[in-house]
Amino acid sequence: MEQQPPLTYTGKIDKVCQYISEHLNDDLSVEKLSQVAGFSKFHFHRQFTEFTGITVSKFILMSRLKQASYQLVYHPELKIIDIALAASFENPESFSRAFKKVFTVTPSQFRQKPQWQNWHEKLLQTKRQVKKIDKELLMNKDKNKDIHKTMNVEIITFAETKIAVLEHRGSPALLNNSISRFIEWRKSSGLSPVNRCNTYGIAYDDPATTVAKDFRFDICGVIKTEVPENTQGVITKTIPAGRCAKIRHLGSHEQMDDKIRALYSQWLPESGEELRDFPCFFHYINLFPQVEEHQLITDIYLPLK
Repeated sequence: MEQQPPLTYTGKIDKVCQYISEHLNDDLSVEKLSQVAGFSKFHFHRQFTEFTGITVSKFILMSRLKQASYQLVYHPELKIIDIALAASFENPESFSRAFKKVFTVTPSQFRQKPQWQNWHEKLLQTKRQVKKIDKELLMNKDKNKDIHKTMNVEIITFAETKIAVLEHRGSPALLNNSISRFIEWRKSSGLSPVNRCNTYGIAYDDPATTVAKDFRFDICGVIKTEVPENTQGVITKTIPAGRCAKIRHLGSHEQMDDKIRALYSQWLPESGEELRDFPCFFHYINLFPQVEEHQLITDIYLPLK
């Protein structure tokens, strides 16, 4: 049997979209979808969003609501509760809220009097978002050909690094509270003095597309010994050794997002590289308020296979 050529980046995203459309009644977990795409589960959300312009959860929701719409109108024998459960909603109430938020009418109202023009426009918006990337890639093919050069991306080998970690879990708006606790631990323990030990951040989630309560970010400082039990909740972890794409950001941490998005949406598809199972992480070369915000230097790392 003739061996099939490897899928292009676009082909992998298309494969995921097709899989979702064929398994709307199944559990569409990040683990499963990242396997379908051949992407690392740590980066799948960002890769899908940056490549399509829509979050995977929004794509799944719209696909399920589309299927539910047809069932409401063309299968009047089906109860709304059964349609809701088949679309992976916990109950009819959550299904009704989601349906009305998108289509401005309840499932019952839509069943009685379908507003197909509004329905079509809402779904068309999603389709445009998912398909726009093909046109953009075609238009920007030559421009993106040497994007790794214009972005000054380096491929480096990162050495295994033992770190003390305070795990922030919850709203990004409360991240500074966790940072304060980590600073308190650094000062009281003396195990990772900020003037002698590198400071890192590990970004498990994209704050722009993650529900606030589910946001995860590790605040880290390099250590030489294990972290003893402490009141701040700091623990020991390791940044594994391996190849990484590295790009330097100058200025406010709030403006780093543009470079991160460019790495995922432009550099990565053109580079031919694949991401491994470790999140994007940052090395804070200097810190605010020790220097002015515009003087901040941060290295951004994408772990590669």
